[in-house]
Amino acid sequence: MIQEFADRLVYGLFGLSADTPIGIAVNFFFYDTIKILILLFFISVLMGIINAYFPIERLRKYLVTHNMYGLQYLLASIFGAVTPFCSCSSIPLFIGFVKGGIPLGVTFAFLITSPLVNEVAVAMFLGSFGLKVTLIYVISGILLGVIGGIVLGRMRLAPYLSDWVKQMQANSSAQAGEWEKDHTTFTKRLPTIIRDAWKIVSGVLIYILIGIGIGAFMHGFVPEGFFEQYMSKDNWYAVPLSVILAVPMYANAAGIVPVIEVFVAKGIPIGTAIAFMMAVVGLSLPEATLLKKVMTWRLIGIFFGTVTFFIILSGYLFNYIL
Repeated sequence: MIQEFADRLVYGLFGLSADTPIGIAVNFFFYDTIKILILLFFISVLMGIINAYFPIERLRKYLVTHNMYGLQYLLASIFGAVTPFCSCSSIPLFIGFVKGGIPLGVTFAFLITSPLVNEVAVAMFLGSFGLKVTLIYVISGILLGVIGGIVLGRMRLAPYLSDWVKQMQANSSAQAGEWEKDHTTFTKRLPTIIRDAWKIVSGVLIYILIGIGIGAFMHGFVPEGFFEQYMSKDNWYAVPLSVILAVPMYANAAGIVPVIEVFVAKGIPIGTAIAFMMAVVGLSLPEATLLKKVMTWRLIGIFFGTVTFFIILSGYLFNYIL
């Protein structure tokens, strides 16, 4: 429905052509803006309900005080794999985790894996590259989330969260404690939950618009074949160069798999192509812009740098074993 509305608005009402860069970019902007705003609002409402009836502070204390031997990172990564979100769509749920005080490393495990692995991409991968490559891709995507989450968690990066998030965490803990003591009906609590959800949406709105605007420009105006000339070179730096070139892009896994299939058909090593795909769906300038509301630039740099490093290692590993 959202795509149909965007098509009618851009190609019908605005009169732009679907065959022009400006038409593609504007259509992408309206579609993704509406989708992410709706997703952010309803996830914020859902997290508000969860905080009211199952205070996430309990889960946070459990994760902090109990030694789960890394299982919490694996569970968060698997949860990320089964949620059909792109990098920007994952951020609303990430904000909910951070707001509730879930350990930052665990939330990063989710944020890393969520855009990389989902059922649509897995189905397309299976049809394009077969079972072996698909299994390696899925397992590596989950492991990348687990290892990345553990590494980032050990760095104790919570002080680099934004003041906005720290204030939300404080308010959430206080509110959860109050609601746990009273017996107000759900109907009476719902307006407060919706009001708080709208505050979250309005607080990140400008970052959403800027981030999607960057993605829309890249989506519509990057020339076809621009990346292939750099990725096809048979040299040691093809993998890191492909990853760096992919970061400004913005697409979900399902949208980029057909592109990767074309790359491989043209002779680009499959490991290099998959590393490019991981960077496109797992890292992007729009994602960084959205994260700026919840993190300082230093934390964003550490997150992007760590994930980039592991994606590059994965690319070399894929080229070696495939």
